[in-house]
Amino acid sequence: MTAEISILHVGKTYTTPQGGVVALDDISLVVPPGEFLCIVGPSGCGKSTLLRMLAGISSHTSGEINCRAVDERQRPLTAMVFQEYGLFPWRTVLDNVMFGLEMRNVARRERIVIAQDYLAKVGLAQFARAYPHQLSGGMKQRVAIARALANDPAILLMDEPFAALDAQTRYLMQEELLRIWEADRKTVLYITHSLEEAVMLGDRVAVMTARPGRIKQIYPIDLPRPRTQALRTSVAFNQLVATIWEDLVEEVNAAQLQEWTAIAEQKGRTGWLNSQQRKTRVKVSTD
Repeated sequence: MTAEISILHVGKTYTTPQGGVVALDDISLVVPPGEFLCIVGPSGCGKSTLLRMLAGISSHTSGEINCRAVDERQRPLTAMVFQEYGLFPWRTVLDNVMFGLEMRNVARRERIVIAQDYLAKVGLAQFARAYPHQLSGGMKQRVAIARALANDPAILLMDEPFAALDAQTRYLMQEELLRIWEADRKTVLYITHSLEEAVMLGDRVAVMTARPGRIKQIYPIDLPRPRTQALRTSVAFNQLVATIWEDLVEEVNAAQLQEWTAIAEQKGRTGWLNSQQRKTRVKVSTD
């Protein structure tokens, strides 16, 4: 089962003692059923805020968000995988994966079968009775993914799930995720800071602007599936990464300037701000 996501002119404004802070402005995006959409953008542009609004964890200030399952009877509609794993340390791996099913009052025998099936899919069947502290970082993230998928959501929301992993484990987890996604074809929204990861995983890559976050450009990723890490050596892959980076680097620099401006205003150091801007121009021109 899968779902369509429709985001129409969505905005998010936070209220602070200094006044309103616009995090997202006029976001419009449609994600068709079964698509793997990756979102990239500079730090602080509202990527995670957008994901939390889709998950129902946070509310939007304006616009509309509609998530519609192909099968309207399907529950839950969404499941979220965080960067921090979020496993319960007092529960075994199997019990962690069964948690969502338990909250939905699925019969114990059925939830054991489902959880064991997804542990096998992520290659952790033999660790069902282990506890989180006995696992590596990559294994913990596999448990988190298995827990989300076991609940059979229509939409899978992933917020930089592999950011804390070493490069080798990250590559393995990307291939593992693609293998599982190829089988189930869930609708996926995936947040990442890595352009290489976005191009490796996504059907499309959406680039967001510096705060307030908007959709700047969407790039179709016309690379063959199934994909493996060998794809990284291809000319087409590297051309896509370079093209998207040309768009993204402007927003990264704009976000950095916002941060420096805020620091300078706090400390009254306009000279320091000007020197930082000069350094950035030199760096970008020599990259």
